[in-house]
Amino acid sequence: MGRVGAVLFLAAALLAGCGGSSSSSPASLDSILRRPGPDVAVTPGASEFVPGDVRYPFLVIGNDARPVDRSTARVWVARKRDGVPFAQTTAHLEPVGVPGRSEPAFGGVTRLYVAHLRLPRPGRYWFVAEPAGAQIQAFGAVDVVAHSPSPAVGAPAPRSATPTLATAQAAAITTSRPPDLPLLRYSVADSLRAHRPFVVTFATPKFCTSRTCGPVVDVVDAVRERLAGRGVRFIHVEVFRDNDPSRGYNRWMRQWRLASEPWTFLVGSDGRVKAKFEGSVSTAELAAAVRAQL
Repeated sequence: MGRVGAVLFLAAALLAGCGGSSSSSPASLDSILRRPGPDVAVTPGASEFVPGDVRYPFLVIGNDARPVDRSTARVWVARKRDGVPFAQTTAHLEPVGVPGRSEPAFGGVTRLYVAHLRLPRPGRYWFVAEPAGAQIQAFGAVDVVAHSPSPAVGAPAPRSATPTLATAQAAAITTSRPPDLPLLRYSVADSLRAHRPFVVTFATPKFCTSRTCGPVVDVVDAVRERLAGRGVRFIHVEVFRDNDPSRGYNRWMRQWRLASEPWTFLVGSDGRVKAKFEGSVSTAELAAAVRAQL
């Protein structure tokens, strides 16, 4: 995943300062970066952005290599690197994995910021994120493209004959330990033929090395348990050929045109993508999406 980033929302009165401050709008992103504390590059948790409503996960890593995890972070966005912010939003921390059940993500990460924004058109946007009460600013950019490489919301889901326990041994189709057996019961193709709504996550628990990818398989299984009885299927698909990173992505990743992992898709009974998450997603976020979309 490239070191890109973004955030925004609400073109309203912009608050300045940190932890209670001026009510005037900052003159530019540069003026925010001149505040006390180090300026660092944002660590993004996603890389694919298209115009419209966007969910943007990210980390702020201090110069001591530790994540800054204040409960919220203020975010400003502008059209130019030294431009005047045209919008602002507040990012909130979300758990990585399932607290008390999952191991931390790479680097000991247990939480990351999530900002919701609306990016109206393709192009490059610049932003600054400032965790509440902390003297540090994270700077980054996001490139918004006209069309999504992965299946877009509203598009038909690829009819992938993903492996199941009926076609292979658990050790061959999952790197979860212990094996995530309830997520290996159904294939994508069979679920589409049966017109059953499903959640599918493309992830590799054993070989995930990103600071932001997180134990997404744990999250999907926890939501499966929480929403049992709704008639929604939950599916896990590994990402590498023969579970070997040296062999590259497998055919199911190629069928879904995925160039990174993890990805989680919600697909309706009509076979169309209803929502998708790149990178880490919390149980609360995923459960809310399933309730709303499936």
